[in-house]
Amino acid sequence: MTPARFRLPLTGYVIVLTGICWREALRFLNQRGRFLSALVRPLVWLFIFAAGFRSVLGVSIIPPYETYVLYEVYVTPGLVAMIQLFNGLQSSLSMVHDREVGAMRILLVSPYPRWYLLVCKLIAGIGVSLLQVYAFLAVAWFWEVELPPVGYVTVIPALLLSGLMLGAMGLLMSSVFRQMENFASVMNFVIFPMFFASSALYPLWRVQESSLALWWICTFNPFTYAVELIRFALYGQFAPFAALVVAGCAALFLAASILAYDPSAGVMARRGGPETAK
Repeated sequence: MTPARFRLPLTGYVIVLTGICWREALRFLNQRGRFLSALVRPLVWLFIFAAGFRSVLGVSIIPPYETYVLYEVYVTPGLVAMIQLFNGLQSSLSMVHDREVGAMRILLVSPYPRWYLLVCKLIAGIGVSLLQVYAFLAVAWFWEVELPPVGYVTVIPALLLSGLMLGAMGLLMSSVFRQMENFASVMNFVIFPMFFASSALYPLWRVQESSLALWWICTFNPFTYAVELIRFALYGQFAPFAALVVAGCAALFLAASILAYDPSAGVMARRGGPETAK
């Protein structure tokens, strides 16, 4: 803990944030496969599955749409949220890796508050996800998925909020695992159920018609509200209830992550955090 009589300079906080973001950006640029895989996953859904399901899964006029839309137009917000979901958990996977090789120890034993270091890590991850999202939207535009021009701007706050929630969720998960292999295997049991049990691929009213139990699962899935928040924002509209749920879950996950990484009371303390390792 930093002594109360010693105050760290404000410029130091800026340097820490810049350094963490720069390190994450360099890692992203050096891992071209990560960028390509982040695009391939949603593009497979957009180019293959959406084209094949176009005539089968029609979408009626529901908010925020004012007319009937093609299936690929409907799934685009869900695919954007999927990019953020994968990126949030992959960024947290790097936390587990850093803890294994020792870089995490150096970061967490610095004199700066641990909550600030975790928030900087989340900000860096959100910045990377924004690059991936807009690269996907650019490719989707050439596939005739044309969104309102204002939507490319109004979606930014929704992306920041949903990216914070999904990144904080991944950060909380990373505090439980000490080995990268264990965390990577659990990711599949989190990503795909959250993605498929949501409104990313089909409207909830269709889910309710087919299975009431699945509808309840989708309703309690925070990823559903991240998708709807992005969907409305892409059309220049605001979904207050979805924003409230996403903001509440983000605050809950972030607070739990900070507590879990607390060396005196969290999971790191019980498992042996950076301070206890010699």
